[in-house]
Amino acid sequence: MFPLPPEDRSLSPHTGWTRAHWEAAADGLLAAVEPYRSADGAVITLPGRESWSRCDGLEGFARTFLLAAFRVAGGGPPELLEPYARGFRSGPDVWQPITDRTQPMVEAASMALGLWLTRAHLWDRLTATDQERLAGYLAGALRHEPVDNNWWLFPAMAGGFLSAIRRHRKDADAAVERGLARIEAWYTGDGWYSDGDNRSFDHYNGWAMHLYPALLGHLSGTAGPRYRDRLREFLAGYARTFDAGGGMLYHGRSVTYRFASAAALFTGALVDATPLTPGQTRCVASGVLRHFLDRGGALSAEGLLTLGWYGPHEPSLQPYSGSASPYWAAKGFVGLLLPADHPVWTSVEEPGPTGVAALPGPGLVVEHTGGLARLLNHGSQHHPGDPLYDRYAYSTRTGPTADGDVPDNHFGVVQADGTLPERGVIVPRGAGTLDGDVAWAASASDGVASLSVLRNGVEVRAHRVAPGSNVRQTGWALPGTAEPGAAVTIRADDGLISHLTARHGYTGATIVEAGQGTAFGGPALVPVLDGVAEDGWAVSIAVLADEIGPLPTVEIAEDVTVTWPDGLTHTFAVPITVP
Repeated sequence: MFPLPPEDRSLSPHTGWTRAHWEAAADGLLAAVEPYRSADGAVITLPGRESWSRCDGLEGFARTFLLAAFRVAGGGPPELLEPYARGFRSGPDVWQPITDRTQPMVEAASMALGLWLTRAHLWDRLTATDQERLAGYLAGALRHEPVDNNWWLFPAMAGGFLSAIRRHRKDADAAVERGLARIEAWYTGDGWYSDGDNRSFDHYNGWAMHLYPALLGHLSGTAGPRYRDRLREFLAGYARTFDAGGGMLYHGRSVTYRFASAAALFTGALVDATPLTPGQTRCVASGVLRHFLDRGGALSAEGLLTLGWYGPHEPSLQPYSGSASPYWAAKGFVGLLLPADHPVWTSVEEPGPTGVAALPGPGLVVEHTGGLARLLNHGSQHHPGDPLYDRYAYSTRTGPTADGDVPDNHFGVVQADGTLPERGVIVPRGAGTLDGDVAWAASASDGVASLSVLRNGVEVRAHRVAPGSNVRQTGWALPGTAEPGAAVTIRADDGLISHLTARHGYTGATIVEAGQGTAFGGPALVPVLDGVAEDGWAVSIAVLADEIGPLPTVEIAEDVTVTWPDGLTHTFAVPITVP
C-alpha cells in the first residue's frame, strides 16, 4: 500500500478520507505501473494473465492514462503526463489497429477522453505531424462496428474529442449521434439502461451508460436535460447498493473494475444531476475506494491492482479480462474534476441513503440497511445460467457460488435425474414498494412464477409451479460454520448470518458445501430446502443479516399473504404461467 495522508475525522467522520486521499491513491497507482512501461512509452505490460484480445499493453497505457488525465485535469502535476506524451508520439505505429468489435476501440475511448481533459497540457503540445497521426488512429473507432452494447459509446467518445479538435468532423459527429441513438432503445426507465438487447442490468449502467453521455455533454457544452434527469433518477436507487463499510454490490460482469463503481456518484455532482447531498456523495465514493485499498489483496505486493475482488479470483473474471483490465477502476477518479473548493470535497460527510427502492424498469429491488446492501433480481440476465446474473439475490457481503458448485439463491424444479436446472429466461412481472419499508418484485421463467417480498433484510420467497413438483430452494452462500441447533443457519467469521427456513411446500433442510467458495472466501456453505409442492406453492424465508429477529408468517390460498411481526399485512397474487 502506498503512503496516504492522515485521516481527517472532522471533515470525514465516516471514512476519514478527503480529496488528498484520492490524489495520493491516484499517484500511488500511477507510480506502481511505471516500471512496466516500454522504452517508447506506448505500452504498459503488467505481469499476469493475458486477455483474449492480446491488447494488454495498450490497455495498460490507455486506462492508466485516463487516471493520469483525471489527476492533472483536477490540478495535479502536469509532469504525470510526460511519459504518456512520449507514448502518444510512438503509439500509432505500435498499437493494434482499431477494427470491428476489437479491444482497441474500447481503449480509444479512454485515450480520447484523457486527451480532451488535458488538451492544453498534452494534445496542444504535440507537433502537427504527431497530431495528425494520432487523430488518424483514433478515427478508426468512427469507421468500424462496435459490439452491440455499451461499446457504441466508445466511438461516440472518440468522436466527441475529434470533433472538438476539428478532425474528421463529419464522421466524428455522426459517431456521437449514432452511439447516443443506439443506447436510447435500451432505456427501460427508473434511470436504468440494459447493456444491449438482453436485459443485462449491472454496473455498466454507472461506469458506461451514464458516464459517457454525461461527460460528452459536459465537455462539449451541449448537455441537455435528458441525460441529467436519468442520471439523477438512477442515483436515487444506485446509491443504496453500497453499504456503510464501503462495500459495493457483487453483481454482473467486470466486477474486477471495483471502485469504478464510484464514477456515477461523482459524475452526478459534476453535471448537477444527483439526489445526494455533497457529503453523501463523498462518503459513499470514498467508502468504496477505501474498502478495496484497505484490503491488501486488491493490490499486489508491487502496488498493482489484481484480477479479482479482494485478491485474485478467477470466477470474478471474463475471457476478456487481462492483467491491465482492473485499471478501468480509473473511472472512479472522475471526482477529481470537481475543484478542491467544491462542496463534495468541503462538506462534512453524511451516510448514504438507506431503505428500499423498487425499480420496475429493470425488475430490481435494492435495499441498504447500513451494514449491508442487497439487490433482488427479477429482471436482469446476461445469458441464462450465468452465476453473475441469474441468482435471485446479490449483496455487498456475499458472492455467488461458481459453476460446478451448488447454486446459491436459486429455485427450481428438480429433474428426474436429480439435477436442478438453470433459472431460464427471466420475464419481469413488476416491482414496487408498500408502506415505506416493504418492497416486492416478481418474475416468471420456464414455468415458474416467483415473488420476493423484502423488509429490513428479511425476504419472503414464494414460487408457484405445477402441483406435485419436486422443488429446491437455496439461500445465501457464506464462508463460515453451521450454527448449532439450526440446520439452515450459517454464521461467517465477521458475524454475518445466512438463514433459510421453510414456510410452505418444503420438508427437508440441509447445508451443502460449495468447495470453490465465493469472492468472499471459501469453501462456502449454502442452505438448501427440498420438498414437494403438492398444491403448486413453495414458500420460504431467507435472511442475510448480523442478527435474526422475529420472522413473518405466510398464509397460502389463491394468493400469498405475508404478516409481519408488527402486524402489518400484505397480500400478493402470483401468476402461474409464463406469457
